[in-house]
Amino acid sequence: MTADIRRDFSKGVQRRGDRIFFGSASAAAIFSFLLVVLILCFLGYRSLGTFKSQGLHFITGSVWDPSSNVFGIAPMLVGSIFLGLAGLLIAVPCSIIMAYFIEFVAPRRVAKWLTMAIDLLAAIPSILIGFWGLVVFSPVAGGWSEILTQHFGSIPFFQNSSGNFTGSPFIGAWILGVMMIPIITSVSREVMSRVDKELVNAAIALGGSSYTTFRRVILPTSKGGVLGGVLIGLGRGLGETIAILYVLNLVMQTNITRPLENRGGSIASFIAANWGEATGNTVGALLAAGVVLFILTLAVNFISSSIVQRAERKMAS
Repeated sequence: MTADIRRDFSKGVQRRGDRIFFGSASAAAIFSFLLVVLILCFLGYRSLGTFKSQGLHFITGSVWDPSSNVFGIAPMLVGSIFLGLAGLLIAVPCSIIMAYFIEFVAPRRVAKWLTMAIDLLAAIPSILIGFWGLVVFSPVAGGWSEILTQHFGSIPFFQNSSGNFTGSPFIGAWILGVMMIPIITSVSREVMSRVDKELVNAAIALGGSSYTTFRRVILPTSKGGVLGGVLIGLGRGLGETIAILYVLNLVMQTNITRPLENRGGSIASFIAANWGEATGNTVGALLAAGVVLFILTLAVNFISSSIVQRAERKMAS
């Protein structure tokens, strides 16, 4: 009799604990969603006047003149996308190779320490990476730019007529690549860890080399999750502010054909650079630029999350 009472009581406590946990988790999820919606509503309300007065020109225009009440962010929008994609060209090969090394090559103890180091790199504040990029990396990358100009200057893409090799999109792309590597590596490693080890062992047993096994077995199986990680890294790069503000010479000009020139920009860094002096309609215009960046980043993150979830379901099945 007493044992039955204790068993029923423990079940009641467990059910009550489950209900509390479920309610707390649901409340946290709803709050997160509402927070995103409220931020978007606030930005949309404060920038509504800019969208009404500027129309589509706000996105396609290239003139930013507060004195004439003319605002266009096309160069900064193009610059954000260009820097993000250029950063991916640097980050993706390094991240995939590193994820493969940690999961399939490195000894378990070494892999554990490398995983911790990657997680630590992801936690470094962007302002510190910006200082490192400005003081340490920019002079080195400027030397690379000068070498590229000397040897390949006949190609317009590698030309630099200003003679100043710092503050260029080339350097900004390297900084974003460094910041993307931990995120893409972490997601790729997690996805690769779920590849059926029997498939890998079978490929090796049939005489496949490490490269062949990676190219024919591991990468095709995990490509959906890896692509999702790449898009997550792109979302991280699109919203980066301080690091780009430190290493890039912000100029309201579209510069994707000569990335070694010391001019360029991104929406996030442009907002940070001009916010302190903004008044009146300029504040609304900067907030409108934030709305554009917010929607762009949200769309990239939504697509990446969908791809990762679809890849997880396929690998689980």
